[in-house]
Amino acid sequence: MKRGDISRILRTFGLIYFTDWIRFYIQKSKNKKENQLFKKNHPDVVLPPDYLMYESFQLNYKKYYIDSIETAKWLSNHFEKHIELKNVRILDWGCGPGRIVRHLPEILGYDNEYYGTDYNKKSIDWCKENLKGISFNQNSLEASLPYTDDYFDVIYGISIFTHLSEQMHYEWYNELYRVLKPNGIMFLTTQGDNFKVKMTDAEIKDYQNDQLIVRGKVKEGHRTYSAFHPKKFMHKLFDNAEILEHIETPYENGKVPPQDIWIIRKPLVNLENEEQSISN
Repeated sequence: MKRGDISRILRTFGLIYFTDWIRFYIQKSKNKKENQLFKKNHPDVVLPPDYLMYESFQLNYKKYYIDSIETAKWLSNHFEKHIELKNVRILDWGCGPGRIVRHLPEILGYDNEYYGTDYNKKSIDWCKENLKGISFNQNSLEASLPYTDDYFDVIYGISIFTHLSEQMHYEWYNELYRVLKPNGIMFLTTQGDNFKVKMTDAEIKDYQNDQLIVRGKVKEGHRTYSAFHPKKFMHKLFDNAEILEHIETPYENGKVPPQDIWIIRKPLVNLENEEQSISN
C-alpha cells in the first residue's frame, strides 16, 4: 500500500488530525535532548511555541533557527540573480512564526523593508511580539491583503500553494500579482514530479493529465491539506507573467522529496493587453 493510500484512508475516516498530533508528540520526544541542548547553548535566541514551529516547519530548534539562516541566504541568492536588493520591499507570504524573514534584515541590510503575512493568528501575534523591525499582518484564508497595488519588489512563498485548493491557487496568485510591482519577482515552491512517490495510482493518472491534485477533508491551509502541481497547471497559473526559472532538484531515494522552485516576473506591460494590441 502506498503512502497516498494510507493518507486517503485516514482522511476518509476523519483521523488525519489525530495522526498529525501523534506525529507532533513523536517529534517532540525524539528531539527533546537536542532541543534542550540548543536552548542551553543559545539562551538569547527567542523561539516560538513548539506547535507553532511544528505546524509550519518541523520541531527542531537548530533547523528552525541556525539552518534557516542558510535558507535565508540561499533564498537571497536566488533573488539577486533577478533583482537588485537595495531599498526594496520584501513580503514573506505565509511567514508562519518568522523562520526565514527574521534573518533577512541582517543578511540583506536594514535599508530594505520586510513584511510577513499569515492566516495563523497565533503565529502573527508571536511574530509581532518578538521579531522587531518587520511588519506583520494577519490575513484570512480569503485572498485579500491590506497593501496597495504594485507595492512589493519581491514576494516569496515557501510551500504555501501546497496547502491550497485549486480555486485558492488562482485567487491568491491574482492577489499576490496585484501587490507586486511591475518588474518585481515572485519566488514560490510547489510539490511537483518528485512527489509522485507519495501519490496513489489514481492521483498519478490525473496528475499526468495535468490536473492539480488536492487532498482535502481537512481545514484548508493546514499542514495536512496537500496539493501536487503538474508543470502545465503552473504554466497556466502564471500565464500573465514571465517565468524566469523553474528548478527541479533531483529526488534522492529515502530522503524528503525536494519541492519545485518557480521564479516569475511581473512584466512592465500587461501581457494580455500587449497580445490584444498586436492582434489588432
